[in-house]
Amino acid sequence: LADARAAADVWAQLNELIGAADGTKFRRFAQSLTLDRLVAGANRHLGELHPRYALRRMEGAEMALEVVDHDMADEARAVHNLSGGERFLVSLALALGLADISAGRGLAIESLFIDEGFGALDPDALAMAISMLERLQATGRRVVVISHVEALKDRIPVQIRVTPMGAGRSQIDIIS
Repeated sequence: LADARAAADVWAQLNELIGAADGTKFRRFAQSLTLDRLVAGANRHLGELHPRYALRRMEGAEMALEVVDHDMADEARAVHNLSGGERFLVSLALALGLADISAGRGLAIESLFIDEGFGALDPDALAMAISMLERLQATGRRVVVISHVEALKDRIPVQIRVTPMGAGRSQIDIIS
């Protein structure tokens, strides 16, 4: 009887972790493993972009993230409390972490499209973000930036400029 209970305990623990008739427990468990990998990858990139910040899973919330601010005695803040610049850097780090996960599974994400967000960055954070994007481009990834920030025009060698002409028409110029 003791041997049978010991064998049943293993299955009971497994059932407690991932068992549910509709698969929700297992799905959450698998998603949490993927989220852990995503956070680890994002933190590697965030360390290069701005080492002041790190991401971690929020205590008591399975799928929520918070940002640890190393310059503020490792104070943790919810992601919805980030400034525009901080949100941009964290989003970029998460996107790069997701690309790393995909690359590990044989899916190469060769293009990264970034639509705005640069205007929310202070000059130092902008320079770091652009440097990171230039390093990504040097590794063979295509980086497409959609922005109105003047400082980017000097740093991006090939540009597609769209100029509204009126009446629903635009002029497209390629500058290199």
